[in-house]
Amino acid sequence: MLQQLHSLLAKTRLEITDQQAEQLVALVGLLDKWNKAYNLTSVRDPNAMLVRHIMDSLVVSPYLDGERFIDVGTGPGLPGLPLAVINPDKQFVLLDSLGKRIRFIRTVVHQLGLTNVEAVQSRVEAFQPEQKFDGVLSRAFASLDDMLSWCAHLPAPHGCFLALKGQIPEQELTSLPAHLTCDGVYPLHVPGQEGDRHLVVISQASQ
Repeated sequence: MLQQLHSLLAKTRLEITDQQAEQLVALVGLLDKWNKAYNLTSVRDPNAMLVRHIMDSLVVSPYLDGERFIDVGTGPGLPGLPLAVINPDKQFVLLDSLGKRIRFIRTVVHQLGLTNVEAVQSRVEAFQPEQKFDGVLSRAFASLDDMLSWCAHLPAPHGCFLALKGQIPEQELTSLPAHLTCDGVYPLHVPGQEGDRHLVVISQASQ
């Protein structure tokens, strides 16, 4: 699987260390093992997990501007865990309301020796961080409208929302509240995966 990962990464501009590659493969192993008991993802094949979960998360890395990020509705830690592995200089809070997912994430953090991840069990509306975030990430979490509404209290004044989407949510983008602006919609190339993938970046409009 390590060889497959390197082959997929070669089709991107991402560069990671050998240790990070081993951590990502170990993450797939843990996800596969826990999935049998806890049903964390509908993807059952570890090779498919590598593409649809790991690579699909990693391609967002070049768009992470800042040091402090929150992954809302993280599920089994996606995209937060893969991004944390390859960005050890950035801090990630992984938020989910389901205990089994948070237990899984904490196990991964311990086994992979990650020091830049905090797993929090909470509904996003109820989570009140002491420090706001440079970026609020979501992947398969909710509609854009719901994400922007539920997570409005999370970004710092300069912070932005980073929503991973399939097709471009044209209708939702045309109805953004006046205090928000779309900074860009970026096509994401995920090696080995078919179908559209986009990253929608939304920030608070200048006053």
